[in-house]
Amino acid sequence: MTTFTRLDRSIVGRWWWTVDRWTLLAVLLLLAVGGIMVLAASPAVATRLGMDNFHFVRRQFLFLPMALIIIFGVSLMSPLWIRRMAVVLFAVSILLTLATLISGDEVKGARRWLNFGAFTLQPTEFLKPAFAVVAAWMFSQQRKSDEIPGNLISIILFGLVISLLLMQPDVGMTLVVSAVWFAQFFLAGLPIIWVASLLGVGIAGAASAYILFPHVASRVDRFLQPSSGDNYQIERAMEAFRTGGFFGVGPGDGSVKTVLPDAHTDFIFAVVGEEFGVVVGLMIVALFAFIVLRGFIRLLAEKNFFIVLAVAGLLTQFGLQAIINIGVNLRLMPTKGMTLPFISYGGSSMLSLAVLMGMLLALSRHRAGAGGV
Repeated sequence: MTTFTRLDRSIVGRWWWTVDRWTLLAVLLLLAVGGIMVLAASPAVATRLGMDNFHFVRRQFLFLPMALIIIFGVSLMSPLWIRRMAVVLFAVSILLTLATLISGDEVKGARRWLNFGAFTLQPTEFLKPAFAVVAAWMFSQQRKSDEIPGNLISIILFGLVISLLLMQPDVGMTLVVSAVWFAQFFLAGLPIIWVASLLGVGIAGAASAYILFPHVASRVDRFLQPSSGDNYQIERAMEAFRTGGFFGVGPGDGSVKTVLPDAHTDFIFAVVGEEFGVVVGLMIVALFAFIVLRGFIRLLAEKNFFIVLAVAGLLTQFGLQAIINIGVNLRLMPTKGMTLPFISYGGSSMLSLAVLMGMLLALSRHRAGAGGV
């Protein structure tokens, strides 16, 4: 039983009675599952890399309380402060992303990380949720008054973001950011001629990425023709799902984590499939679906246009990331280095997702007489 009553007017008391507690519970369950899966998958990877068995476990459990604090702290904010925070976070992330191009660590041919001693930061992870909220603000301002060129500003910012992402290069994240931005623009009342034009630009961009980036072409070719190249990780992942069956081989008894290089990050869902089976895998999928669908259903009663666009963008981003990771693990789409939200190992990923979820919970809180922001 909660100690808060509906008459409690404290900040935490008001938060408890206005926040979407079901979504919060689903997020906490994902975090708990993530902790268990990092415990199951990462020791074998750490051993293979010559590290202490619990190297990744300790780091992940260091970030876990930080993520909980961020979710709670951000979800206390008003829509106005969420917007202000997003603007600041967007500006800082842009500057840090520029820094990665100059002095970032190069990993697998890409410069996406900044090294701060024991902590490695990927600024673009924080750029994604911040840009979704900033873009929603610009689109809503355009609707309020034609004197504010919100659509044009959003287009310029979008061009800046995808230019930085392609310079790293990170084609996968570029596609995710583009999909989220396009969905928001569509909801904002994008004219049909613009829809056709942007679809054409998107198709041309995808074709250009295939031509200009050899690693993109290789991944697409291997997906369409598995015999055309090295599909070691995908083959091992599919073997793990077949071995796990419906109920899995049991916690800690799986073998795929001993051979998969990214078993604790991009392919952690394969570890879930082998050790816990299809049943638990479907439960995880259901948690993601619940968060996304519940969020969109709650938007049906929302009258604030900024909140509608911002929440729609954040939900689309969260859902797309889960779909891409699970789809790659199940060989339903070409490989892409993208983590499974709140479940894969990764400090930048966990903290940025905590910011995203804090924003989502803050914007979706019940507010009496909610109006413009």
